[in-house]
Amino acid sequence: MVALLRDMAGEHPAEPVLVLSNVPGAGGLQKASAMGIATAVVDHRDFPGDRPGFEAALIGELDAVQPDIICLAGFMRVLTAKFVQHYQGRILNIHPSLLPRYKGLHTHERALKAGDDQHGCSVHLVTPDLDAGPILGQAGIVVRPDDTAETLAARVLEREHILYPAVLRRFAVGDLSPLKVP
Repeated sequence: MVALLRDMAGEHPAEPVLVLSNVPGAGGLQKASAMGIATAVVDHRDFPGDRPGFEAALIGELDAVQPDIICLAGFMRVLTAKFVQHYQGRILNIHPSLLPRYKGLHTHERALKAGDDQHGCSVHLVTPDLDAGPILGQAGIVVRPDDTAETLAARVLEREHILYPAVLRRFAVGDLSPLKVP
């Protein structure tokens, strides 16, 4: 998230209007606030067993600022079809694998267990199906023999900080062609 905000601080086709978190006290909220970006929290724990209520609160916060694009970064909640359809074609997500491999969680462990020699990250459009939307960009890394889930995660995160801002720039001007970052 901070990589996106830093990139948008210069000449950019998009402008940040809100950083929204479902985790009170998330580090990104303080960082965004320090950069002069509005922040809000909708704590999912305030909606036990009420996903529609939680998502209605999210929509209320988002619609109040009328975003053209929503960038998910570290948002670890599955969104329903109703929410996704409300912002159809405008939600981007960064995922720590070379999709379509390893949708969901524990991607680094799964890549190691499978003996993959390549790993990386993908930016995709969010659809109602988990991590299944059109891929807008990917950046890969070579899996080293001594890699652990932690070292893979750290190296993939470095690639995410390059890939996501690059894809957002292109997406903001209507370029949906897939970007490969070497």
